[in-house]
Amino acid sequence: MEKLMRILEDCCPGVDFTGSDRLIDDDIITSLNIVMIVGEINSEFGVSISVNDLVPENFNSAQAMYDLIVRLGGGE
Repeated sequence: MEKLMRILEDCCPGVDFTGSDRLIDDDIITSLNIVMIVGEINSEFGVSISVNDLVPENFNSAQAMYDLIVRLGGGE
């Protein structure tokens, strides 16, 4: 989770990823942020996030993103 938090903070400085579970729903992060985050996650964790995975419930919180990484076999 630490690696993911570093990625998120680098891609979206100033966003409170620990306190929000509505990052997409509340427009806290944008589609451009998601593209950057997905690219970094794919690279850092050795996973491949597919178009089918690009749904709000997988990106509304840091925990949801981490759960996706684990499901794809890239957990720390």
